[in-house]
Amino acid sequence: METGAFSGFDLSLHGNGTAVVTFNEPDRLNAMTRATKRDLIESLLQAQMDDRVRTVVFTGTGRAFVAGDDVNRQRQQEARPRLVAPLPYGDPQPLRSYDSLRSASQLLNKTILHLDKITIAAINGYAIQSGLSLALACDFRIAAAGARLGSATLKLGFLPDEGGHWLLVQHLGLAGAIDFMLNSKVVTAAEALELGLVHQVVTADQLLARALELAAAVGEGPQVATRLLKRAIHNAASSTFDQACEDIATKTAVSDHHPDAIEGRAAFREKRPPRFNAWLSDEP
Repeated sequence: METGAFSGFDLSLHGNGTAVVTFNEPDRLNAMTRATKRDLIESLLQAQMDDRVRTVVFTGTGRAFVAGDDVNRQRQQEARPRLVAPLPYGDPQPLRSYDSLRSASQLLNKTILHLDKITIAAINGYAIQSGLSLALACDFRIAAAGARLGSATLKLGFLPDEGGHWLLVQHLGLAGAIDFMLNSKVVTAAEALELGLVHQVVTADQLLARALELAAAVGEGPQVATRLLKRAIHNAASSTFDQACEDIATKTAVSDHHPDAIEGRAAFREKRPPRFNAWLSDEP
């Protein structure tokens, strides 16, 4: 996975296998452009295929996590992606809007949802619409006490076109999502915790440390079983009981015979902590 400064974010890789994406344009509240999304999609695809990466943490700088899309500077930002070349989006028109959404905004959240490795949103400030959707696509969400989360598309006459409506239904149910989005709600971190939109609220100075601590703990677990279980849970959310059982039985046929499961059984018998992920080591 390539690390460094890309279009709208910095990417670093910690020694414990945690990739950290830091949105780095606080002057515009880290609002995202298509260029940012396409570079980020490429980075996540690289993370999926890189055995060094076990978890991915997203966070922001300044007062925002991501305060939505940058509707004013899309064209200016489009010319400077670092990982992928710009696409010829051309002048706004219905068909181009459709194609743009599917190739950037929606694809970003799909990529996060489909990433087998565990993802954590460390929400440092405003997470509005596309920022909220990105956070909701992650497996875990930790918010700083001063963070604000919300949907504000209707205030501009827009729709949650990046898939935010579906993500909110998953977390709030139909009635809750209608109330949240049609009333353009922006809630505090404490209110988000009560609604179930975040898992934990911490002080701002604890935020990144807590996210990295969680990432390290998840990364120490058996990676094949962890990733298979994540996918099985996602599949179960849209399956019948019989389908979910068939799916996890297929995955178990892989995980039960993996070196991590063999090590786990040996550690249980020998009454010691398991040493998972030896198969990821560079050592012979």
